[in-house]
Amino acid sequence: MSTLARNSLGFAADELKSTGKTWFAKEEDEALPKRTNLGTRIRLSLEELGPTFVKLGQIASTRPDLIPADIIAELEKLQYHVKPFSYAEAARLVESELHAPLTELFLSFSEEPLAAASIGQVHRAVLKDGRQAIVKIQRPGIQATMETDLDILAEWARISEGKMAWARHYRLRDAVDELIRSMLKELNYLEEARNAERMKTNNSLPYVYIPEVYWELTTKRVMTMEYVDGIPLSDHERLAVAEVDHKQLAQRLATSIFTQILEDGFFHADPHPGNVMALPDGKVAFLDFGMVGTLPEHLKQHFVSFVIALRNQSTKGVIRAISNMGVIPDEVDHDRLSADVEEMRQRYYQVPLHEVSVGVAVNDLFAVAYKHHIRIPSQMTMLGKSMLTMEGVATALDPEISVIDIAEPFGKKMLRDQFNPFKLGRQVMEEIPNYLDLIREVPLGFRQLIKVMRQGKLRIEANSPQLGELQHQLDRIVNRLSFSIVLLALSIMMLGLIIGAAISGTSSPILAKLPVIEIGLGIIAFMMLWLLLAIFRSGRF
Repeated sequence: MSTLARNSLGFAADELKSTGKTWFAKEEDEALPKRTNLGTRIRLSLEELGPTFVKLGQIASTRPDLIPADIIAELEKLQYHVKPFSYAEAARLVESELHAPLTELFLSFSEEPLAAASIGQVHRAVLKDGRQAIVKIQRPGIQATMETDLDILAEWARISEGKMAWARHYRLRDAVDELIRSMLKELNYLEEARNAERMKTNNSLPYVYIPEVYWELTTKRVMTMEYVDGIPLSDHERLAVAEVDHKQLAQRLATSIFTQILEDGFFHADPHPGNVMALPDGKVAFLDFGMVGTLPEHLKQHFVSFVIALRNQSTKGVIRAISNMGVIPDEVDHDRLSADVEEMRQRYYQVPLHEVSVGVAVNDLFAVAYKHHIRIPSQMTMLGKSMLTMEGVATALDPEISVIDIAEPFGKKMLRDQFNPFKLGRQVMEEIPNYLDLIREVPLGFRQLIKVMRQGKLRIEANSPQLGELQHQLDRIVNRLSFSIVLLALSIMMLGLIIGAAISGTSSPILAKLPVIEIGLGIIAFMMLWLLLAIFRSGRF
């Protein structure tokens, strides 16, 4: 809270408190000017709060359906400058995790790290059999620090939902829980190792290289992988003088990402220049598999449908794709949604296909989703992040590249596969056991239903926000109708008695002795008063 106040975000603290006093007055006096961009203030707060919150912001930057674009632009700049921990600490942790001295595990182990980050650092090593390797070591104490920070974050989300309408509307606790799960996965190096292994197994492109995991030297806090000798795409100086075909490299990078997304359904979600290398033989190598995305078959189809609808200038097609991809709230204004989609579509009207950016188009989709509170699955937002990053890297290598031209054959292949009779037949065959189970359950269900009906225990419940008002109106109508019928019956009976007595001029001996009309009037009056009392007591007249 003190950090928020110091960065002119004290209103977030004030909304959570119950007293009328201002918290952290000293920090607010020394705070950044409020004219400073909101995204900048959030970024500076996260950097000050440390590695947990920096990582949180980096993951949050992949959710443009939940966070405005200007804040995301700042979150993407997040950095946390940390000093590397000592060689002695690194050696101690490796020996503790792998249960052996360094000299028994490696032929050599560099004392100076190749790189240091908020969660861990990387050392170069040589295995006993002479293979070159890198060893990724988790920062000592980082797990306890992050778990404490995440507990604080979860509690903040819980309190916020109880006190602030916007937090309830955006389901802040669900969003924070999702971010926490992502961060806890990054603390487990076995997850990253499995991701790398799966990507290596999936890879069918001869010009893509995925380094090997050395499982015998990998644990939850230490990961050992093959060392890749190449030029990171972030090293522009070395790339400029190297004998590398930049156009070919850009095309291979884009093709590999589309293959991972649309064929494998498992893709590198953070292909920034530091995580991609150009190898001497022209291959593209991927590094750092802590952030990956998965795309189920149905989301692949919806994504392709979105791109095709956008290309065909179909507003209804785009809305259908959005509806299929996300959860549209019941209160959404469909007219405004259609107008916003139409505006998005107009941006691509008569734009040459090679000039269309798939990543930007997906981000436009997320902007519409954010505006109308449509919750897009995290897999789709990871896809958008991956494609936008890849397009930026590919365009830097080859400014004339058309990513959508590279994507088009994948889309056509998916459409052909979608209507492939063999594939349709296989899908039907896969569903047959479910249909058989359903058929077997139908007679049992009918028997149970008949049994319940015979016992007179069948109960049907319906719930609707308007149901109470409807019931109230029906009660009023029925009660007024009952009242009218009673009055009508009274009128008819009394009229009959009066007319009968007038016509005959005489009465039977028994009726002459009894005040029939008076008694009848008394009984009907009593019934009418009882009914009126019941109606008034119900409060539904």
